[in-house]
Amino acid sequence: MILSIKKIFAGLFLFGCAGTVVKAQISPPGLGDAHTAFWSAFGVKRQLDSLGKKHSMSYIAIGRKSSPDQDNLFSKQAIFVLNHEVYHSFAPHQQYSYAISYRRQPQYESEAPYHKESTEQEFRVYGRYAYTFNLGKKWKLKNTIRQEFRKFFDADFHKVEEDFQLRTRIKSQLTYNLSPKNNQKLALSAETLFSISHMNEPEADWGSFGYREMRITAYYMFNIPHSPFTVDIGYMDDLIRGSNSIHHGGVHYLAADLVWNIPYKRN
Repeated sequence: MILSIKKIFAGLFLFGCAGTVVKAQISPPGLGDAHTAFWSAFGVKRQLDSLGKKHSMSYIAIGRKSSPDQDNLFSKQAIFVLNHEVYHSFAPHQQYSYAISYRRQPQYESEAPYHKESTEQEFRVYGRYAYTFNLGKKWKLKNTIRQEFRKFFDADFHKVEEDFQLRTRIKSQLTYNLSPKNNQKLALSAETLFSISHMNEPEADWGSFGYREMRITAYYMFNIPHSPFTVDIGYMDDLIRGSNSIHHGGVHYLAADLVWNIPYKRN
């Protein structure tokens, strides 16, 4: 059953790429090898112009995860994130955005009992382009390509094994408008990630460019009545190439985020 669902999501992804603005959830990042994980974010979405074509999204988030040999998704601290992104819908169905992000992520030993080994910091900048297809009155298909630059440090801003990384992400998201009451929506997506890294150790050199992950998500989204808040509740399966978790169906995430929507106000 799980394999059939993954095939359906992969099919949606390929269909979207063949063609290549819906409300976006704050999707979980990859948290490495684990059985299960939890992601929660609080965001502030601000409309920047009177036409509704420009807006920003700032959020703070945390992630927790299990060890590779157990299923307690809250057992270990996994990540802390600060992110700010600006979006511009510059033409019908088309949008671009740019962002800056800071991430702090504990690193754990690869063998039991998986004690904390170190802390890694990441500074990230990225840009993305999206095109949305209207498929009738209730369906929308949004295809996105995102390019990232990721720079890594240890807890004291010294060099780590991986110097920096260039990563390309390609995503398709299919959204269905469930009901106009509280703006309820369902969103299914599939995203593939490709990257190349410049290493500090064992010697300064480039790695090889290639496929690294596929992330499959399902989200239910709605507005809290009589409030400026939106709630997104979702599931993600992170299929990491060459990881131990790939042998038991990937890393299974539970995700929830709350977004405060602030309308445009003329000065």
